[in-house]
Amino acid sequence: MNGTRPTDTFGTNVFGERAMREGLPKQTYEKLKNSISGGEKLDLATADIVATAMKEWAISRGATHYTHWFHPRTELTAEKHMAFLTVDANGMPIESFNGEELIQSEPDASSLPSGGMRSTFEARGYTAWDPTSPAFVIPSEKGGTLCIPSVFISNDGTPLDMKTPLLRALSAVEERTLRILKLFGNRNVRTVRVTMGAEQEFFLIDAEKAQARADISYCGRTLIGSPPPKGQQMEDHYFGSIHPRVLSFMEDLGERMLSLGMVLKTRHNEVAPCQF
Repeated sequence: MNGTRPTDTFGTNVFGERAMREGLPKQTYEKLKNSISGGEKLDLATADIVATAMKEWAISRGATHYTHWFHPRTELTAEKHMAFLTVDANGMPIESFNGEELIQSEPDASSLPSGGMRSTFEARGYTAWDPTSPAFVIPSEKGGTLCIPSVFISNDGTPLDMKTPLLRALSAVEERTLRILKLFGNRNVRTVRVTMGAEQEFFLIDAEKAQARADISYCGRTLIGSPPPKGQQMEDHYFGSIHPRVLSFMEDLGERMLSLGMVLKTRHNEVAPCQF
């Protein structure tokens, strides 16, 4: 990281607490925080101010497009990029992004999650901004994209994504937890938040070797083949010295995660060969 301290780069590509305080008027900031913590609905005028601040912040980070980023039931993410750049009535270029564009977008629901045929009036789907998750910028070689975390529902309100059921479950947990707390006499609590520590183990495979395997290329996992010549017999991989190539990958991953406000807290060899 060229001598830069992690605290200097933490969350630099996230429209989080620091960016909101710097870019929003105090009253707008408080309304947005109330929406995040208490579920209060934002009026369109406030959303316009938030959208403008978010756009200016994203452009300062190199973004040229924005997308409502959501999780359909395909085990993948989905996105449709829209340019900030447009032209005014005189044909002059301007960068525009307003509250309506921030709050909602309208992708085609007929192709997600299964791609099945539906009548035209049933094909409408809506992505809606979820302010409880901060927007972030994914940089690229020629700019970047402002990703707006969103939910995805059909025209009749049926959830078509993975996040809407999660948010509903969290809301149910919060409601019942507040009832229990009040039964015990604690009537000052307004919100309850569920937190979870993420742990991810993974295998690293040389790209050339992975591309030579059709099962890994198409399915992301091995389906055929012989057992490895060396497994976990000697237990010399677990907590062993990290290979320089693997360490370089972990350092690159940690740097990318820092800019998105995440900490790669632990790194070590796992039990199986090539598992970390």
